[in-house]
Amino acid sequence: MKSSTDLDRLLMAIHRKSYPAYKDLRGSYQFPGYQLNIDHVQGDPFAAPSKLSIQVRKAQAGFPEEYYSAPYRRIALGDYLTRQFGKAVSGYMFQAKGSGKSGLISVSRCGQEVLERTAFEIEDGNLLVRFEVGFPANGRTINSYELKKILFEYLPEIVKKSLFYKNLNVQEIRRTIELSEDQHVIREELKKRKLVAFVANGAILPRESGVSQKPMKHAVAFQSPESMEVELELPYKGKITGMGISEGITLIVGGGYHGKSTLLKALEQGIYPHIAGDGREYVITSDTAMKIRAEDGRAVSHVNISPFINDLPNGKDTVDFSTEDASGSTSQAANVVEAVQAGAGALLIDEDTCATNFMVRDALMQAVVSGEQEPITPFTLQARDLYEKQGVSVILVAGSSGAYFYIADHILQMDNYHTFDITGKVRSVLEDEGQENGGQASIALDVLSDRKGRMLKVRKMDRRKEQVKIKQMGRDSFAIGNETVDLKYVEQLLDSEQTTTLSYCLKALLEQMEVKAMDAEDAVDRLWDQIQKKGLKSLCQGSYLPVSMAQIRRQDIFACLNRYRGIL
Repeated sequence: MKSSTDLDRLLMAIHRKSYPAYKDLRGSYQFPGYQLNIDHVQGDPFAAPSKLSIQVRKAQAGFPEEYYSAPYRRIALGDYLTRQFGKAVSGYMFQAKGSGKSGLISVSRCGQEVLERTAFEIEDGNLLVRFEVGFPANGRTINSYELKKILFEYLPEIVKKSLFYKNLNVQEIRRTIELSEDQHVIREELKKRKLVAFVANGAILPRESGVSQKPMKHAVAFQSPESMEVELELPYKGKITGMGISEGITLIVGGGYHGKSTLLKALEQGIYPHIAGDGREYVITSDTAMKIRAEDGRAVSHVNISPFINDLPNGKDTVDFSTEDASGSTSQAANVVEAVQAGAGALLIDEDTCATNFMVRDALMQAVVSGEQEPITPFTLQARDLYEKQGVSVILVAGSSGAYFYIADHILQMDNYHTFDITGKVRSVLEDEGQENGGQASIALDVLSDRKGRMLKVRKMDRRKEQVKIKQMGRDSFAIGNETVDLKYVEQLLDSEQTTTLSYCLKALLEQMEVKAMDAEDAVDRLWDQIQKKGLKSLCQGSYLPVSMAQIRRQDIFACLNRYRGIL
């Protein structure tokens, strides 16, 4: 391995040369306390920044073994250190001068949730952080003196401030690890107690604004209805009380702007742990829960939506349904079926984003338009069997129709962000009025249990120099070959790095499926097993990691594959 002195010598040798001479710097260099790797050098000062990484050995890093002894602890520690590295980097951004991206230093930006990221790895106490640096230039001429500032002045200070245990706030680190342990225990308790979600008393659910995930100041703290309150014993926080949402069908009602959607949003993001101070640290949802909505215009390929839509007037097959432009009802039917077959244990639904004709048909409409004339079996007629026969719970926000009351096991009312259990009250009203939930019969959901046999083959992908090109477009979409995959309405994706991960997952799947038709379930399972065993970085080939990726779920891979328009 080369030394930092060798790097200094190389820098001086290429000063004022043409920019491509920077590529001579690629390699590893030993600095006091850490190893610097220059993994990839940008070809131009205006191109994507160079890829660097820093390794700190276990003995130098000095973190207690119990802080990374379990996966959830390791992820929490990696998240904390990524944030510390980012905080240290922010003080040196663009202090080195030059053209284009000269002087840029960046690492993954973490949100309120705690996600495993390729930006930071911890293996047996050894640390590896990946980041980007814009190598300085004057025009397209190398400025070695400015890069020397970054590599020999700024980075040593950044490493010192963020990667050595002895230099960090050890009490804050300890609290971070303890919080991860408590959150893990709550998640395990959900399974034991047959709960879909837990919302702690005192949680702050409203966010600062529509573009900020930080907690709203002076917001009403959450308080569980007494009838749904459960008590948990956590290893560090001790006793904690809050609302336990049982498996089954839970309805959330109330007036507009009273907190219904805010509660549901907290639940849908509760699939991931959150950082201390977020307000939702102790809001934990089953990690297989899927948010469902209508998605007009999405592509649907070979999905059996017959439990919800049948006997279409145009004779279109709904047992093997495909379309390039789904309607609100057919898209939502496909979303439900795909989620269940991807292993979702709960569906999270907000009536405001649903196709009304898919969700419910009132008595008058059923009387005027008979069941024989209506191809849609409303969700209200299938929800009970969905839970009792498929084991899939439902949490539904509603405000327009009383038909939802008939199917609910628990009914919550939100009133100015206060939560009330009105299950008994509603049942009394229904009994007094002698009303029944009449209407057309439901259709058997047995087909949802058949998760095998969905054979998919795709069109040959567009290639450049024999490589499939992937272009990232933020959180909402990406392009692969000449197809754009729209993930805007896969609402539980919270970070653009998750979308990046999915783009590489899809690439791996499509490269197999363009050769021959494959069982979608088997293909995704093999890919998911690879990720679990070898990590996200196994999705990329080559000597360095070209992109930053973040943790996803198996259900997200299915959601991405299902929205690809190149399926034959």
